[in-house]
Amino acid sequence: MVAMAVLDAELRDAVRREQLDPQRDPHAVRRLAVALVREHDERSLTGAVPPVADPDAAVAELVARVAGFGPLQPHLDDPTVEEVWINSPDRVFVARSGRHELTNVVLTAEQVTELVERMLTSTGRRIDLSRPFVDAVLPAGHRVHVVLDGIARGFSAVNIRKFVMRAARLGALVECGTLTPAAARFLEASVRAGLNILVSGATQAGKTTLLNCLAGEIPGGERVISAEEVFEMRFPHPDWVALQTRPEGLEGTGEVRLRDLVKESLRMRPTRILVGEVRAEECLDLLLALNSGLPGMCTLHANSAREALTKACTLPLLAGENISARFVVPTVAASVDLVVHLALDPSGQRRVVEILAVPGRTEGDVIETEPVFEWSAGALRRGIGRPPRPERFARVGIDVSRLLHEAG
Repeated sequence: MVAMAVLDAELRDAVRREQLDPQRDPHAVRRLAVALVREHDERSLTGAVPPVADPDAAVAELVARVAGFGPLQPHLDDPTVEEVWINSPDRVFVARSGRHELTNVVLTAEQVTELVERMLTSTGRRIDLSRPFVDAVLPAGHRVHVVLDGIARGFSAVNIRKFVMRAARLGALVECGTLTPAAARFLEASVRAGLNILVSGATQAGKTTLLNCLAGEIPGGERVISAEEVFEMRFPHPDWVALQTRPEGLEGTGEVRLRDLVKESLRMRPTRILVGEVRAEECLDLLLALNSGLPGMCTLHANSAREALTKACTLPLLAGENISARFVVPTVAASVDLVVHLALDPSGQRRVVEILAVPGRTEGDVIETEPVFEWSAGALRRGIGRPPRPERFARVGIDVSRLLHEAG
């Protein structure tokens, strides 16, 4: 422990001398740590300093202390861990394959505070008594959410959702068991045809991953603009601009909301618009964009595909008293073409359990739907429904009737 404390201090001095940003250049920090541990090991042969039992483990711990997040770093480096959260300093949990596990990590309140400060230093976002919540993205791509003590009882609550990209295209989701080959071919054709797709599901059901995979099927000749609260979408495309929100500054100004990004994206000559997650009144701006002939996709929290449509009809009402259901319901029916719903089963497997077509008709305040694929007898099977806008499929050379017949 004495040797590690000395090495820790020496490494921090070396980082300061070289004016490194530890979180943005962890490889340089590791290089310094390796050199320091090697030098310490050689000096220990003379008895001048206590030896280090395991040099490789010492290097890993030093890098975690200086460039990483201390005791949490091994879990962040573990590819099987999907999320890490701190309920209190002595109760740190991780999620693997959709299941929660209590770890043996025990922190102090001071360590939790230091970790939060270190996480936010490189993000440009802040948290204090006037703004006790924060969402940010770490340099490695992980999303961190913090709720300060006082709002959370007893201690600050920290969630780190790792960016674990196990699939970048729909074919990879088939290999993972999330999609069937027939459903994947249909969704790929729907994206190429320019249908408007709403991805729904519960937290951690895989909505963002599916949205990334759908976006990966967008033809390269299109210009894509995405809007998110924090950067989470990552997909290969040659002409893509990603936008994220910004909280207000110390003066109470400078806030950029998600609905601002949706409006601004329309001025950037998009041929496709993506919204990471629709939560509030920005749903109205997205519907207006989709209703103007601009194809798009988004995600939304819901318990089923039908409830996702109901929620899409409710959220625009938050935009103001002059927005009525008489306007919103037919607009949703005319704007949304498909709803793809995901679920997390008890074993932790993420699956697409429903693909619902929205033909554009309403009966009163109820939007008519048709199941293109539905969960039946333990599998995703072809339903009786057909997708809307067959002319869009024909325009890109896709025989959707044949495609669905083969799926059946």
